[in-house]
Amino acid sequence: MSKFPELKDKVIIVTGGGSGMGRDACMALAAEGARVVLGNRNRDQGEAVVGAIIAAGGQAVFQPTDVSKASDCAALVQRAIDVYGRLDGAFNNAGLQREFCDIHETPDADISDVIDINLKGMMYMMKYEAAAMLKTGGGAIVNNSSIFGLKAMPRLAYYVAAKHGIIGATRAAALDYAQKGIRVNAVCPGPIKTASYDRVTGGDDHMYDDGVPMHRIGQPQEVSNAVLWLLSDQSSYVTGGFISTDGGMSAG
Repeated sequence: MSKFPELKDKVIIVTGGGSGMGRDACMALAAEGARVVLGNRNRDQGEAVVGAIIAAGGQAVFQPTDVSKASDCAALVQRAIDVYGRLDGAFNNAGLQREFCDIHETPDADISDVIDINLKGMMYMMKYEAAAMLKTGGGAIVNNSSIFGLKAMPRLAYYVAAKHGIIGATRAAALDYAQKGIRVNAVCPGPIKTASYDRVTGGDDHMYDDGVPMHRIGQPQEVSNAVLWLLSDQSSYVTGGFISTDGGMSAG
């Protein structure tokens, strides 16, 4: 039985949809009957996810997308309109993290890349998504921030800055469109079992257990459940907020 029947036939963009939380969200959305427009820098990963959706009977298209480029963000939104005629929702998920460093040792390229992709990329996507949604009566946008959008982490100032910026931009955009039919919210994941997590931990699923009140890491579907709820009409009175999918980490 469908958990989110309102999502059937909705046209929803997912950036960074080729792996991790983005991939899981794409598969979950398609399983609910949504039409997924997947943007990803890695073509092979993106096309593989679209292939899996189609093989399972769903609808999806892939668009090569580097969200640090405004032109790519505009093209992704235009692809949704060209293929499906409209845009109803978006999960702005694309992001990256580099090495842990004190700020005085952080490479300039790491600062630039993380701000460009995590923060500016989300801003570009919201700009073009909102413009498209205004033409068809509204929609819902969900931005992927982080627990580090709510609290600090040593030796990660560049990443914390980007993720805090996502929360601020989410709240401001929610006010811009509160009376125009567009809801804007965020999710703030803690440690989630993804390839990115494994790169940081070397595959140790218990590295952060002592820092998580629930004493375990999360699974991608536990983030997707929150994302789909925020994209659905079940959250129709929710805008400018965030859901902490972090096992209680932000509560302490």
